[in-house]
Amino acid sequence: MNRAELADFLRRARARLDPSDVGLAPGARRRTPGLRREEVASLAGMSVDYYTRLEQRRGPRPSRQMLTALARALRLTDDERDHLFHLAAEEPPRRDTVSAHVRPGLLLVLDRLYDCPAQVVTDCGTVLAQNAPAKALVGDALARPPRERNLTRRFFLDPTARALFPPEDLSAHAHDHVANLRAVAAARPDDPEPASLVAELRSASEEFDRLWNEHAVSRRRPSTKRFLHPVVGLLELDCEVLLTHERHQHLVIHTARPGTESHERLQLLRVVGTQDLTPSRP
Repeated sequence: MNRAELADFLRRARARLDPSDVGLAPGARRRTPGLRREEVASLAGMSVDYYTRLEQRRGPRPSRQMLTALARALRLTDDERDHLFHLAAEEPPRRDTVSAHVRPGLLLVLDRLYDCPAQVVTDCGTVLAQNAPAKALVGDALARPPRERNLTRRFFLDPTARALFPPEDLSAHAHDHVANLRAVAAARPDDPEPASLVAELRSASEEFDRLWNEHAVSRRRPSTKRFLHPVVGLLELDCEVLLTHERHQHLVIHTARPGTESHERLQLLRVVGTQDLTPSRP
């Protein structure tokens, strides 16, 4: 691990970014250009102390997961991401496999969607990035452990995930999750990720196994979805699914039709954000 080069690269990558590049408000006047260390740490999901030590040439060797998070937070290109991995003495992800790296341009689009929930999701259902409205609507996926960021796994194995939807819609959601995963698994027969997810869910969920045996197949498509938010209530949102050129990452955008009650509630959600409005106990 080349600590000196890694520290220099991180500092320079941080200095070239404006807060607006990553969806942050400018805030008070800054003495130096670029993002603050605490902002990069927050975007990458790591402690400020850990990131600071990396920039000071005294941090421990980052894991592959942490390197991927740093590449996303610093909006690195594929070549820059590979360079980051090399400096940390890690082999970069292969270009011909499905990557968890989200391209800077796609993250820029995500950050500009300030008034509607949007997130980047792999074709297997793993959340890679979210904007603030998406976190307010469905929760901060990146705050969870990596295995719990997969929407299909959570839907079948975590009962709290189903509380996001009206009970009468759950059957359709279950069918769509299974049908999409079957299509992905068939399209990538040599990739262990979809195969292992299928094996895990067939073993752990009778519902998933039953639906899997029905052999339904469909990819994610534009649709209308209903969400039950604990503060603003029921929202009926149009869901658009945009594909990257590799087709392995999806930009999923939820919008409400102007003039509807859902549109008003979505505007309220922007104000509420991720605040915990649960009354405190006396």
